Amino acid sequence: MKSSKDLLTDRFGRTVTSLRISLTNRCNLDCIYCHSEGDEGARDEMTVEMIAQIVNTAAKFGVKKVKFSGGEPLLRKDFEDILRALPQLKDVSVTTNGVLLKSRAHTLKEAGLDRVNVSLDTLDPEKYAYITHGRPEDLNEVLEGIEAAIDAGLTPVKINMVLLKGINENEIDDMLEFVRRHSGDLVLQIIQVMDFRDGAQYNLDAEKIEKELERHADEIKMRKMHHRKSYIIDGAEVEFVRPIENAEFCANCNRLRITADGKLKPCLLVNNNLIDFTNAEPEELPELLRTSIERRIPFYMDSGKERIIEKRTIIGDRENGS
Repeated sequence: MKSSKDLLTDRFGRTVTSLRISLTNRCNLDCIYCHSEGDEGARDEMTVEMIAQIVNTAAKFGVKKVKFSGGEPLLRKDFEDILRALPQLKDVSVTTNGVLLKSRAHTLKEAGLDRVNVSLDTLDPEKYAYITHGRPEDLNEVLEGIEAAIDAGLTPVKINMVLLKGINENEIDDMLEFVRRHSGDLVLQIIQVMDFRDGAQYNLDAEKIEKELERHADEIKMRKMHHRKSYIIDGAEVEFVRPIENAEFCANCNRLRITADGKLKPCLLVNNNLIDFTNAEPEELPELLRTSIERRIPFYMDSGKERIIEKRTIIGDRENGS
């Protein structure tokens, strides 16, 4: 067991045990609410070696989990090489839009991927095209990708459904039924849209949604991450991810983000305190990680759930599912 000095614990008592690594800013879709990982202008992408070095260093400080995201991470043709270069970890997952998943699910599993999150906001092809600026037929590619992920053992597959006012808020029951049909291999994550790009106009009453889930739940479990509740409704498992105005979300954050061009990002919602490690020597990485932890401040605090501003630039993440 590691001592406290060997862990990445910030001054608010939050220990980082998970990395979220953006592999690319590139994407084959353009969702109406997307706001990338906070480094929209970057085009340089970390090498396999750079990713392996930062994960190996973090693992020595007790980091056990890595989630890869984008952009669309499956646009990286070397993703399997990245997975093979990682140290032994408790959980390695990826968040993808699923369009390219069908042909790679098995090779990703063989390379060391444990789980997959698939962004899927609707089961209606026309709505899908509207939300993603893609093609209606892309929805079928995503559904086939989910089936391939289940077949490959990348389970439980988590379905990330960003809830959008006036578009898909009437599809929760349909999505729950979709999850039920897959006999425990799927978990639904309903995600509160973040207030970036055009997101604010699609926001719904989060309290009301959560109360509805509680009302219909046969069982309620508490996840350690963010103290998030998981609801079992007629055999389907569903979580509601609420990153906005949520002090509980911030107080229980155990994740450090890394941008696609190689910067440590201490907070999901802050973009002016990043630490560049692209030119760092391997022996410099531990101190850079410690520095990033010193910069971690909960964006939403318990006291009146006030927002901490401190001259920050607020930039979000493509999605907030785990």
